[in-house]
Amino acid sequence: MKYTKLPNTDIKVSKICLGSMTWGQQNTEAEGHKQIDYALDQGVNFVDTAEMYSVPARPETQGSTESVIGTWLKKTGRRDEVVIASKVAGPSDMVSHIRPELGFHKEAIQDALEKSLQRLQTDYIDLYQLHWPERNANFFGQLGYEHQENEEWEDNFREVLENLNAFVKEGKIRQIGLSNETPYGLMRFLEESRRSDLPKPVTVQNPYNLLNRKDEIGLTEIYHRENVGLFPYSPLGMGTLSGKHLDGIKENTRLSLFPQYKRYSNEEAVRATRAYKEIADKYDMSLTHLALAFVNQQPFVTSNIIGATSMGQLKENIASIDVVLSEEILEEIDKIHTAIPNPAP
Repeated sequence: MKYTKLPNTDIKVSKICLGSMTWGQQNTEAEGHKQIDYALDQGVNFVDTAEMYSVPARPETQGSTESVIGTWLKKTGRRDEVVIASKVAGPSDMVSHIRPELGFHKEAIQDALEKSLQRLQTDYIDLYQLHWPERNANFFGQLGYEHQENEEWEDNFREVLENLNAFVKEGKIRQIGLSNETPYGLMRFLEESRRSDLPKPVTVQNPYNLLNRKDEIGLTEIYHRENVGLFPYSPLGMGTLSGKHLDGIKENTRLSLFPQYKRYSNEEAVRATRAYKEIADKYDMSLTHLALAFVNQQPFVTSNIIGATSMGQLKENIASIDVVLSEEILEEIDKIHTAIPNPAP
């Protein structure tokens, strides 16, 4: 395994992070425990979850993923060997079942954090992230920003950081991060952090893969200049970049079970995926390894969040850390990206 540190901290994390959002629906508790055991044996020490998981979000399974991690921690007593990241949900109809008033006001964060700690059976969370912005912004597949004149949100970046800082001081949060965030949001948080001596976001968890390199347009310069790490999710585009769906959606997969997650399956994305597979075939590697290694090698990436529903997938995904793409391969990838840029933002 390869390791780095969460930016501006001494927290050592593996370059591969174990994503967990299927535990509690597609995967059982026993399967989740088995995945954690195997990942740690391979040197992975970083696990990502959220209060809304498992997915898709449902009242019956809300918090189930954190509970799976919590029972593993209680059973093994290995809390000090694992860096845990979780998230508090922003406002959205899809998670209206979580609490009456969603958002990042102090009462909401306290409710979310205390319940996450209880489910995780731990006293602290290493990286606590805002799952998506409170304000209107372009995320979850929206490429362009459309302004809403009647938006009720008012600038509260400083207040949110102050709310989080209260729990940092209590020792319940070690570091903070953002998710599904834009250049505007990241820079406003950084500005308020500097101005008021408040916690600085150390990572941004955004989608990033061969079909969605949107962050390179405006965010990667900020990552480099402000020493913030990208914490990418969906590096395989919900499984599409494994190539398994090129001849039709396979049965008993996330895309067949939950059709709403076809963000990476449009015509242009499929065309790009076929082109990337030709590169993988040419260099005698799996498309999965090509896609994951591409993300692993980006200098602004802190840790690549991989996920799996089977042990075979998990083993292949973690093994991508040993794959190094040559400059020649990277140039071929960029040619496709230039021809078919960001087909699934």
